[in-house]
Formats: sequence, structure tokens, C-alpha cells
Amino acid sequence: MTGTSSRRIAILGLMLESNSFAPITTKEDYLSRVYLAGNEILEDLNNPDPKLPAEIRGFFDTISTHCDWTPVPILVGLVEAGGPMDHAFYQETFENMKERLQAEMPLDAVYISNHGAMITTENLDPDGDIFAMVRSIVGPNVPVVATLDLHGNVSERMVETADAIVAYRTNPHVDMRERGIEVGNILLEMFTGMRPESAFVRLPLTPPTVTLLTERGPYADIINYGQSQITPDIANVSILGGFAYSDTPKNGLAIIVTARRDGGAAKKLARNIAVKAWDDFERYVPRLTPLEDAVKLVVAACQDVNLPAPILADVADNPGGGGNGNTMWILEALYRAKATGVIVGIIYDPKLAAEAHSLGEGATFKAVFNREEPDEYSQRFEATAKVVCLKDGDCVGRRGFYADRRMNLGPSALLKLGGINVVVVSIRTQCADPVFLEMMGLEIGSARAVVVKSRGHFRAGFDEFFSDQQVVEVDTPGLTSPILSRFDFKYMPRPVFPIDPIVKWSPED
Repeated sequence: MTGTSSRRIAILGLMLESNSFAPITTKEDYLSRVYLAGNEILEDLNNPDPKLPAEIRGFFDTISTHCDWTPVPILVGLVEAGGPMDHAFYQETFENMKERLQAEMPLDAVYISNHGAMITTENLDPDGDIFAMVRSIVGPNVPVVATLDLHGNVSERMVETADAIVAYRTNPHVDMRERGIEVGNILLEMFTGMRPESAFVRLPLTPPTVTLLTERGPYADIINYGQSQITPDIANVSILGGFAYSDTPKNGLAIIVTARRDGGAAKKLARNIAVKAWDDFERYVPRLTPLEDAVKLVVAACQDVNLPAPILADVADNPGGGGNGNTMWILEALYRAKATGVIVGIIYDPKLAAEAHSLGEGATFKAVFNREEPDEYSQRFEATAKVVCLKDGDCVGRRGFYADRRMNLGPSALLKLGGINVVVVSIRTQCADPVFLEMMGLEIGSARAVVVKSRGHFRAGFDEFFSDQQVVEVDTPGLTSPILSRFDFKYMPRPVFPIDPIVKWSPED
């Protein structure tokens, strides 16, 4: 290390949750969301509503409070979940990171803020590449710590090259800042001599996304169990449900236990957690509501104000999991059923939003959704619409996943289709924050039903309007359908539950 008077700590990260079945994630996608290098990172951290992941702010504030240090900002990229990253752009970013990191040597530590489920068009473990590159530059004795999303897919290389990996513990994700604080505290312990020992177990289990809630269900139970087993010898327990759609050899529920010293505590606890998790594997089966039944619930609520208003989660078209955010199954069904008092958002359709802006507020026209059908799921739909409100899409998240983060949805429009209000945006984003609808003048509490393009993060944003009992997870076709048997996986280890009905595992495996 360079000394104790002022520690030089590098910060870098490249975040993408890759759905191998979705359209390629490009350089333009990153540039429209977050792609910062050098001092741009520090400038963003000094903003009251930064664009950067909240875990970086948590880490930054913790180290600043307890350590005399010099932050060394390298490069941080963040984008909505999407398809594999364009490999040429990944290589460009990788080399940029590498050159910047080499130029800043010597360093006292490195913090990596990655998602963990990234793939490129040619690489099934780019997260592992980044971890290994960092270690190769700083050497074996410089602490390397990392945070991951609990949907990350963990490779052996990631665990071997990092001293400590800390994953989110809440889903919907509302603990990102806390996990940044936690990994910062682990690093501070390492500065005083602690040498962590990690153990890693992966199970032949790829939980569908809707089974990974941490308020209730099997994943909540195992997360809570893991935390209950922490002792003074254990620095961290992280249990990552993973992201099945990445379709990689490293898919599978992963358990990482980090102990404060060698001696077998990490290995023993990781094994115990794995055994308990496997005892519950059959609980990871999704249970969705058929579209026809969901429409009946909405129509009933529209006709009887005494009934609770449902919120329909379009889980199969979640932009937060790589969905296009533009399938029409639910919207078209509600339109045909003449539902009224309904809000639908947010639909990703830049051409439709641009047309609405060109026509202006008050205009009536034939709205054509998906005029150029991007895939088999995003089918064309036409309806007479009125332009009610137009916005530039710039906003600050209000609650839950996007709270206090500067967001840009691009040119946005509120269209009225009969009794349905539809918010259309130009930058693909999941509808996890009520501000995306409220900025258009909509009163969510007065709606008789709301439809959100989101899998689960909407729960933390919309829970002030809808209880858990009012949530309806709808079964429709899409790139993020929780029915995993509908996908043609090529690289995932098999057999794996719940795709395969018969799967065996034992601690000896």
C-alpha cells in the first residue's frame, strides 16, 4: 500500500443485466443513460440527485467519513437491462478502464460496482474479465471489493479475484446505498489488517424473477436465514438468485460467504445455507394470472368503485429485465373490453412519442403502436388517441428503486385511448416510479386500475397506492416471461430447476 496518510482508492463499474434473447445493447444506450469517466464521476457524486448507482454514493460517503483518502474515478457505465452488449463497444470500454487503472497506479484499493449478469455478443463472463483485469493490474496484495445486484450470475473467477463481494439483499432493490456502505466498511477493516476468506456454492436452481421477492416467499426465507447466521467471524452473507435469461454456464442461485479470517467458517456456513436453500427448491415455481382473468378484474373494478383497484404487472415485458416495454397484449385487451379509468405506462415507442409532439397537445389522431414490429412479441396496434400532455421526460425518481436519481425518459406523451390513459416514452425504462405517470398530470390514487411495465420494482414505488393483495402478475408472451420453459437456453447448466422437472443436488456436489 502507498501509506496510511491518504489512501488512493479506485472506483469503476460497468452495469448491465443482459437478456440473451433481447436486442443488442449499444454504445448509444449507455450514452443516453450513464457513461461517465474520470472527474465526471466525482462531479455526478456531488450533485443532489446523481445518475450513478446508489451503492457508489454509499461507498463514497462511508470512506469519506472514516478515512483520509483520494478517490480515483476510473469509469462507470449504467444502462437499463437489455440484450448482450455489443462486443466491440465492450472491448472499447474494457481497454479504457484498463488504461485508466494502469495510469493511476499505485493504488491502495479498488471498488468495483457491477451488476453481475452482463454478457456481450461474444463473451459469457465479461464481469469475470473485469474482475480479473483489475487483479492483474493491482497485484495480489491490494484489496479489491465489489458490489453486485442480487440478480447477478457469479463465476468462480469473480469470487477468486475479489477479496469481498457484497450483493443486494432486497427485491425490489431499495438497499443499494446500504450495500455500498457495507462493502466500504469491509474495506476499512482490511486497511486495519483483516484478511477475508470467501466460500462459494452454486445450486442447479434458476429462480424465475417473480419468485425472488424478499418480503415473502422462498427467497425471502433463505435471505433471512443467511442474515440470522452472521457471527463476529462472518463479515457478509450474499445470496444471489441470478438472472436466468443471461443463459450462461454460471447461471444458478449462488451463495457467497465472506469470513473475517481463514478457519473454515465461511465454507461451513455456505454449505449449510446451500442445504437449506435446496430443501425449498420446489417453491420456486411462478404462479401468474391469465390475461382473460386479469381483464375481468379490471372491468369489475371499473364498474364498481367499492372494489379495490388492481395494479397489473406486465411481468413478461419488463424493461428492467430486457423486455422492449412495448408489447400490446394487456393494453389491447383492456381497450377491446372498453375499460375506463385505467392508466397504462410506460410504453416505449419513440416514433409514436415524436408524432405526438409534432401534433401538439389537444390533437386527435390514429395512434399506431409498434409501426415497425421489432420482434414477434411487439405487435402492431392502432387506436384513435388524443394527445393530452407532452413532456421532455426529464425527472427525478420519487420512491423505491429510482428514488432521488436523475432520470431521462426522452420526449414523452400522454395519450387518451377511450377510457385509458397511456404514457409513451422515448428511452426504454421500466415503470418502477410513480413520478413517470405523475409528471404527466395523472392521479394514480384516482385510477380504477394501473398497468405497469415492470416485474417487481414497481412494488416499492407504488405501494403507497396498492397493497400486495392488489398486485396482479399477468401471464402474457414476452422476452421476460417467468415461464422459463418457453425459452431455448443454450449455455445454462442442465438439468436445472424449474426448467427441468427432475434435478438432484447434494453437498458433495
